[in-house]
Amino acid sequence: MSTRTQTVDGIAYREALPTDPAPLAPGLCLHGFPETSYMWQRVLGALAGSGRRAIAPDLPGFGDSPPDPPGTWERQVEAVERFRRALGVERAVLIVHDWGGLIGLRWACEHPDAVAALVISNTGFFPDGKWHGMARALRTEGEGEKLVDALTREGLGQMLAAVSRRYETRARDEYWKTFETEAGRRGILELYRSGDFAKLEAYEGRLGELGVPTLLLWGENDVFAPVAGAHRFKREIPGAELVVIEGAGHFVYADEPSICAREIVGFLRGTGV
Repeated sequence: MSTRTQTVDGIAYREALPTDPAPLAPGLCLHGFPETSYMWQRVLGALAGSGRRAIAPDLPGFGDSPPDPPGTWERQVEAVERFRRALGVERAVLIVHDWGGLIGLRWACEHPDAVAALVISNTGFFPDGKWHGMARALRTEGEGEKLVDALTREGLGQMLAAVSRRYETRARDEYWKTFETEAGRRGILELYRSGDFAKLEAYEGRLGELGVPTLLLWGENDVFAPVAGAHRFKREIPGAELVVIEGAGHFVYADEPSICAREIVGFLRGTGV
């Protein structure tokens, strides 16, 4: 297995390649906020170790990918498709977390033939969804600007440590890249302010219609996207499997990286995709 970081069509990404590749759909991992592709390192390695190519982009404006204004929800969905085509990926296992779910699941509904399976973690995709407190602040004119402009590297680290029991300093430094420029901070505000849940009315029932194997992998103690959302996904997606990781929170891949990687590999092994 080899791992490398590179760029295609202006989008930076991490990739892990198996030493003995099997004819399997590659894993496409989409991060949330304030994360980057760094969050997927353990999953990338595990997928490659199972014989599957694994890819995780830094979405435009995050990590090592420069902003591509406007940083809206719709623009990020378009970026996923541009990235897929640039890499020549026909069908992928879509693995998503947080904002990566809102972006990736919308992409999946718009490009159903490109989706081989789904792994959904700690996110939402419901027209009647409600934003949590920090998100509401980011969506508010003036208040959001003050929040992102006042944030420091150390402050970001404190925020992460408060909600993740296995916070790493390296993660703080990787995620801080998003906040280093004015364009990056404004892109965050554009993303949240474009995040009107009513836009999801057009996608109701579409995830279930994909008809692909689906794993719901959730942190038990998520205060941002509570586990009730996982149960709702399970009701709406026929045949979906649910795994709730005891003691983990919203940042489940930071709290229990080994368990998450093992669950994903084991689930996909049973699907044959």
